[in-house]
Amino acid sequence: MNFTALTYELSARGVATITLNRPERGNALNHTAIDELGERFVHCALANAVRVVVLRGAGKHFCAGADMGGRDSDLAPAKFTLASMMEAVDTCAKPVIAVVQGAAVGGGFALASACDVILAAPEAFFSIPEVRLGMAPSPVLSALFLRAVGYRHFRRYGFSGERIAAARAFEMGFVSEVAPLAELEARAGALCDAMLRGAPHALAELKQRVAEYGVPPASKLYAPESRDAKHMRSAEAEEGVAAFKEKRDPHWYKA
Repeated sequence: MNFTALTYELSARGVATITLNRPERGNALNHTAIDELGERFVHCALANAVRVVVLRGAGKHFCAGADMGGRDSDLAPAKFTLASMMEAVDTCAKPVIAVVQGAAVGGGFALASACDVILAAPEAFFSIPEVRLGMAPSPVLSALFLRAVGYRHFRRYGFSGERIAAARAFEMGFVSEVAPLAELEARAGALCDAMLRGAPHALAELKQRVAEYGVPPASKLYAPESRDAKHMRSAEAEEGVAAFKEKRDPHWYKA
């Protein structure tokens, strides 16, 4: 299969590496990226040859969130919604490791949060900037953020849109390790090796239990969402996106 928004490799040991491959756009999520991520994670979940999945981004950033260029079409994928793609990542029957450098912002932060383990470079940062764009995060993204950072931290960083540095993310507990980018490859390899020692069916059963006892329940987390979500069509959202594109402050902020 040919991919345009990502690359896919499978090692002889069963480690699948999915690399977001739009570095010129900060690996932002567009129509194609959402579809291809969803398809690959469904494939990885079903393929016996896949034992562990590593998700990463090419270039400077992991994922800069939604692609603000061509917003309307990019956030309404033909095969996967943003929510169903996140569900495919989150419920994949194989362990999933995110290797994060640079930005993991908005949908990119949610994408990392849907993975089982996050390894980060020191220069990595995370943020939930939706309110600065005139909208609240969607229910699915909100739930993923809440699960990742916890109730109190989510209220602070969701309300403020502040960046969370990698060291702070480690202190908060949602990043497992912080290491120089040159060392992350070895760290990821060592973690893959440790996970490969686990029996495949036992790992799949454990992931199911994590989903079953997680908060909120997966049945509520991935309830169907309208592609034309109301929170993305408000006057504030239009102004927030316009301000972002024009590199100016939105009208509600007075310096």
